[in-house]
Amino acid sequence: MMSEQERRYLPIEDYGMIGDLTTIALVGKNGSIDWCCLPDFDSPSIFGALLDADKGGFFRLAPMDQNGLGTKQMYFPATNILITRFLSDDGVGEITDFMPVKANDTERYEHHLIRAVHMVRGSLTFQMTCHPAFNYARDTHTLHVSEQGTLFQTANLTLALSSSVPLHDDGNGGAQARFTLSEDQSAFFFLDSSQNQQMHFAPVAQATYDTQFAATRRYWLRWLSQCQYQGRWREHVQRSALALKLLTYAPTGAIVAAPTTSLPEGIGGERNWDYRFTWFRDAAFTLDSLLALGFTEEAEAFIAWLKGRTNKIQEGGELQPIYTIRGNHEMPEIHLDHLEGYRQSRPVRIGNGAATQKQLDIYGELIDVLFLYSRHRGLSYETWLHLCQQLDWLAQHWQEADEGIWEVRGGAKHFLHSRLMSWVAFDRAVRISQERGLPAPLSEWQQISMQIYREIMEKGWNEHTQSFVQYYGGEAIDASALLLSRMGFIEARDPRMLATIARIQRELTHTPHVYRYDVDNAADDGLAGHEGTFNICSFWLVEALARAGRVDEARLSLEHMLTFANHVGLYSEEIASNGEALGNFPQAFTHLALIHACLSVNEAMDNIAPHQYFSL
Repeated sequence: MMSEQERRYLPIEDYGMIGDLTTIALVGKNGSIDWCCLPDFDSPSIFGALLDADKGGFFRLAPMDQNGLGTKQMYFPATNILITRFLSDDGVGEITDFMPVKANDTERYEHHLIRAVHMVRGSLTFQMTCHPAFNYARDTHTLHVSEQGTLFQTANLTLALSSSVPLHDDGNGGAQARFTLSEDQSAFFFLDSSQNQQMHFAPVAQATYDTQFAATRRYWLRWLSQCQYQGRWREHVQRSALALKLLTYAPTGAIVAAPTTSLPEGIGGERNWDYRFTWFRDAAFTLDSLLALGFTEEAEAFIAWLKGRTNKIQEGGELQPIYTIRGNHEMPEIHLDHLEGYRQSRPVRIGNGAATQKQLDIYGELIDVLFLYSRHRGLSYETWLHLCQQLDWLAQHWQEADEGIWEVRGGAKHFLHSRLMSWVAFDRAVRISQERGLPAPLSEWQQISMQIYREIMEKGWNEHTQSFVQYYGGEAIDASALLLSRMGFIEARDPRMLATIARIQRELTHTPHVYRYDVDNAADDGLAGHEGTFNICSFWLVEALARAGRVDEARLSLEHMLTFANHVGLYSEEIASNGEALGNFPQAFTHLALIHACLSVNEAMDNIAPHQYFSL
């Protein structure tokens, strides 16, 4: 049973997300914005109640009387505009939250967050409390309340809260308002941010709100109209695409793994990480999914970001697995000990030490997405030269141990997945060269590709366990082995692949959920405690089953997994045994895997006669 202390935190899955392609805000079903970093994804939080309910800061808008109050939350169709509805016997009120997307990056510190409450039926008394806590609740701020609104100021950032109802100082560094709305009445709150200490309040009127709403709705409808998927799970796929788009950083084209930090993989444990950075792996997989749906603009932007990274490393140098969204190398891992963490899950981390690890699989993931992109738009000669440079480095280092896809902190191993993706790197590079007529040492690359292939079949396969294993010389199974068939390394119905799937189902699966590995038997990840099932692995299993022709199982598992989306279609990284969301939220990895699972099952069902699969 949850303690009173724990009840101060909403379940992770009780949030929706809004954003403007430079940062996001998480809006709870209770009407509270409990997470927002400004000006960027990886900037310090201004609202951080998600990580400390007392100190973190929040922006709450809800009816005062909570007795018998019901809540519903949804997105305005085909957009990232969030609607939260409060229902009671006295009336029904509706809050609309969104962040207009900026036309350009002329001023990256300027953001606009719009909250409107409208009375649908009856009458309710609302309370609004805006209580920012700047710099992860480490900086104090000054407060200036006037007839036009409230200014919250620090040396580096100013927030201007404009309101259609009178505001007053709550005596604790925040602004507050209490007001009653009757049927068809509305109130508006516009929160603007800037470095400008002389900010002006925004005009608060119905017409201003209507203009901003219409422009934001139009932006998302136009963007989503590019989606080419019209299959059976269209709404789930489109919602995942919209979530992935919100995780892109427009000024540079980078893609964050998730917009949060330190949401735990196990409540009360230490498996808490900062995901507000760009992993080559996550970004490549994300672009793979978006390209599959017909979105090419994001790929072009990321290719430009990638060029910037490869231009800055010395000749023959090694790529770092993680960069900041602006392409910087440094992100030292720091503990924020003054914050208690989500439901007392410590430490709260900012920065990520995995940036200094060796993760050889990233080369394959990057070159695979470049291979897909080249079929859409081709590759520039400059990009090709950078790719060749990375392959020169990989040719000298692919046989080394590394920390792998799961970024273990218990020592490097010769991981199967790292070898698989090294094979992918050379295989895809050969194909690009042959298809585009680009100069390359083809015989050398083909020889290395063949060498890696044979090594995986000899050392990655374990006769005793009758499966591919996590690392050479080990016996533990790892869900990343499901990618062997997806990457075209082995036929989906090859006996070795089928045996590996069977072992993953026996040892790592509680249908439909899949653990990435058994923490007690796999390579030491250097951490205490356990974790939930990994959503990406669960969707990988769906895809592997579909490719293997086991369409009944694949479809049933997919439908099961779709029920574990939250109320607005979003997923975190993991799922606990009781069904709760765990880990950073929303998670790009999960949504991109959902897209591929839906595409794979849809294709498999289209390729067989209707009577050959059951109907759920």
